[in-house]
Amino acid sequence: MVRAAPIPCPENPDMSPSRPTPQPGISEIAAYVPGRAAAPGSAAIKLSSNESPLGASPRAIEAFRHAADKLEIYPEGSSRILREALGEVHGLDPERIVCGNGSDDLLHLLAQCYLGEGDQAVMSQYGFSVYPIITQAAGAQIIMAPEADFTADVDALLAAVTERTRMVFLANPNNPTGTYLAAAEVARLHAGLRSDILLVIDSAYAEYVTAPDYEVGVDLVDRAENVVMVRTFSKMGLAALRIGWMYGPAHLVDAVNRIRGPFNVNLPAQLAGAAAVRDTEFTAQLGRHNAQWRDWLTEALGSNRLRVVASQANFVLVLFPSADEADGAFEALLKAGLIVRQLGVYGIPQGLRISVGSEEAMRRVAAILNATVAP
Repeated sequence: MVRAAPIPCPENPDMSPSRPTPQPGISEIAAYVPGRAAAPGSAAIKLSSNESPLGASPRAIEAFRHAADKLEIYPEGSSRILREALGEVHGLDPERIVCGNGSDDLLHLLAQCYLGEGDQAVMSQYGFSVYPIITQAAGAQIIMAPEADFTADVDALLAAVTERTRMVFLANPNNPTGTYLAAAEVARLHAGLRSDILLVIDSAYAEYVTAPDYEVGVDLVDRAENVVMVRTFSKMGLAALRIGWMYGPAHLVDAVNRIRGPFNVNLPAQLAGAAAVRDTEFTAQLGRHNAQWRDWLTEALGSNRLRVVASQANFVLVLFPSADEADGAFEALLKAGLIVRQLGVYGIPQGLRISVGSEEAMRRVAAILNATVAP
């Protein structure tokens, strides 16, 4: 029997490691930090994770219940039920849709397919914190492009591109700022990229956009071979089920399908997701509620001491004069049973991200913050 040579131990090259060691660079990755989920008291209101304030679609709930009779059966491997519903509602070819265990699953798969050792990916300064994780996990380097007033800057993104760039991430609208790029600016970004660079348009908050010059990404995917659009069900009431989907060119869909898990979306999620996407009235109701209370909260909090960044998502970014004041406001809200998102991990320690919730929650948030920062 031939024995394999021992793997050198990084701490002592002459010794074998005493335990399994991860690939180089894994220990350098900053783990994702989720928003706080609990507060003192039993009646706490969670406004830290951008979840639906109206719950889930009644049709989705009913479909989920019916799935209880089929728990012994493997789900159909390609999520055909869900892909066909998405194609029907959005006017897309189901063969160019891939579904995943949340959009994070699909983002990981894209990075695994198209990034490797020595490559680079570009993102905006305050972009979604999962992008660095999946880039570094693939052995590549993440490059941050500065933003202009908390908004992705096309010129800065293009200036960050090098001969090693293989992917550009664009969250549109962006998390955690809520800002967006108009369709013309996204097209300008794409036009400035080499054809071998993949532009990933993360449209997680598309259901909440009211700006007339916004484009979700479908048209650009249809015109190009190096664009993919990624979306999620998490913000429309099905966060617990972890359902994401992407729409891309056939060659990209083929690559992702080769490495994704064979049953990566469970059957209850497929059935509930298909019902949810067809419940267009519930989705519209969510959008109307969000627009009303997002705009109300923006106006109620705007002052000489507080700035609310104009948002196209289902949350607002509130900027305080200092990080200490933001921390004080966070604690005041927490004491009242209102959980919001601190943003030090994003490099915005003076900011709080507040999900749009019920009318009662929004009025309580406004009253407490206005009292906290009163001159």
